[in-house]
Amino acid sequence: MKRSNCKTRRFYYFIASLMTLLFCAQLVFAQQRSPDSPSPMRTYCNPVNIDYGYLPIPNFALWGKHRTTADPVIVNYKGDYYLFSTNQKGYWWSDNMADWHFNSHSFLRPWNTGTYDDLCAPAVGIIGDTMLVFGSTYTSNFTIWMSTNPKANEWKPLVDSFSLGGWDPAFFTDDDGKLYMYNGSSNRYPTYGIELNRKTLQPIGYRKEIYFLEDWRYGWQRFGENWDNTFLDPFIEGSWMTKHHGKYYYQYAAPGTQFSGYADGVIVGNSPLGGFTPQPDPYSLKAGGFARGAGHGSTFKDNKGNYWHVSTIEISVKNDFERRIGIWPVGFDKQDVMWCNTAFGDYPHYLPSEKNWQDNPSYDSSYFTGWMLLNYNKPVRVSSTLGSYAANNAVDERIQTYWSAATASKGEYIISDLGRIATVRAVQINYADQDATLMGKQTGIFIQYRLYDSKDGTHWHLLVDKSHNKKDVPHDYVPLASPVEARYIKVENIHMPTGKFAISGLRVFGRGHGDLPDSVVDFSVFRGKKDGRNAWLKWKPSDDAYAYNIYYGTVPGKLYNCIMVYGDNQYWIKLLDKLSTYYFQIEAINENGVSKKTQVMKVGI
Repeated sequence: MKRSNCKTRRFYYFIASLMTLLFCAQLVFAQQRSPDSPSPMRTYCNPVNIDYGYLPIPNFALWGKHRTTADPVIVNYKGDYYLFSTNQKGYWWSDNMADWHFNSHSFLRPWNTGTYDDLCAPAVGIIGDTMLVFGSTYTSNFTIWMSTNPKANEWKPLVDSFSLGGWDPAFFTDDDGKLYMYNGSSNRYPTYGIELNRKTLQPIGYRKEIYFLEDWRYGWQRFGENWDNTFLDPFIEGSWMTKHHGKYYYQYAAPGTQFSGYADGVIVGNSPLGGFTPQPDPYSLKAGGFARGAGHGSTFKDNKGNYWHVSTIEISVKNDFERRIGIWPVGFDKQDVMWCNTAFGDYPHYLPSEKNWQDNPSYDSSYFTGWMLLNYNKPVRVSSTLGSYAANNAVDERIQTYWSAATASKGEYIISDLGRIATVRAVQINYADQDATLMGKQTGIFIQYRLYDSKDGTHWHLLVDKSHNKKDVPHDYVPLASPVEARYIKVENIHMPTGKFAISGLRVFGRGHGDLPDSVVDFSVFRGKKDGRNAWLKWKPSDDAYAYNIYYGTVPGKLYNCIMVYGDNQYWIKLLDKLSTYYFQIEAINENGVSKKTQVMKVGI
């Protein structure tokens, strides 16, 4: 009898526990699906969080050893995404554009001596079921490689020494099976294109001029951080071709990779080698914000048919070629104008595999989550500081500046005060290279830390524990499974792979509990009388905003370019087509969201 009672009690305990678990599971699911909780869909945040290699060239590391890569290509091959970029001695693959796996591979041959450029600005193409890879060269002895199983890292030479060569090359296979190559990187010569025999990869005919910059007309093509051409003439480089609805969209980069205005332009034609007309504004531009620059990249489709653009983010502190990688949504409007949406381009966005847009029909159908930056220029406490690498550099929304602790010891920390309690949904930790000792591609290195939250700055809750992490995460983005209400976020160092514990951006995302900012008032645009490529934008400063988005374009309803301005109420824009009328809008941004945009303003020539 007693034994039966025990069994009965255990049965009731089991049922009660199961009901509790089911209730909790339903509650968690309900929380995830509610408007006030983070979506269960996966997200990402630029810069892309991959294990960037360190610069391999000694003369370029005299101001400090540092990570870098650029000139990315992503191709969708057999349903997986393959990412190649400059001088990584290998490449990445992913089945979801979130989790990237590195395959080590050198694409140099024994006779390629005297060069550090292992796949500098690579060309990646698809012919049938075969992937082709070729690195930039001014010689005639680089190999074109082929693979039908790149995920398994299986490669063999297709052409031992490609006699045509070419810097910043790109392959394009047309619908009729014809193969083309584009190349060029110069401030004196145009880019070129040529058809190749798809069996022998030998040239067919002669190369043709594709495009040369028209910086006399298009302001954004001018060289320099301020688009002024006072130092050098601008460079055209970074070819890529996309075909859509029977039209050919040839993409190119300008004016130079070391500038925050580095962008990709596009010219549109009816054939792969000629008859192109420029779109007047940059196709991909990210001139403001934390991660700036969106030039020299490639455009690809995800597995649901949506277009994306991957391109270069500029840092250029320890060397002009200190760079990272970003990914942005792309589409074509009803008139087949190609656009790239970089508005909030370094804030959390949904992954393409998670949200079911088809062919991105509208520029406004953004992948942006709506999670705002909660700690811009807010107070910071740190365990120690190295020299002038001040604590607030970690929250000033400039990837070029950073805070550094005095050591890389376990226990060094940084605390960000949000100013008031807010709903935190994600944290991005962008590490900086201070006193690094590594050069070239590294494998087996890792970063470890613990992430805490607090409401009062005294009592701490362990939010994320990466003290046993074995991955290299230089731009670690951590979306939370469930939101937390917090005022303080703390990162405690456990292990750095090299150098000091240094952070260029501790960025906390979510929503504040206050009001949206009011719409901007007194927005004015003064177009240059002396030079129509320039304009001066001013507006009344908003007491309830920390930043502004300026949208502009040459057609109302097609304001496809966006510039984010932090902590100021003016902007000198030098990006315009001097022969076109322009239209402008502006919106205010704070921790609680975004204001209504102003009415579209027309500004004539």
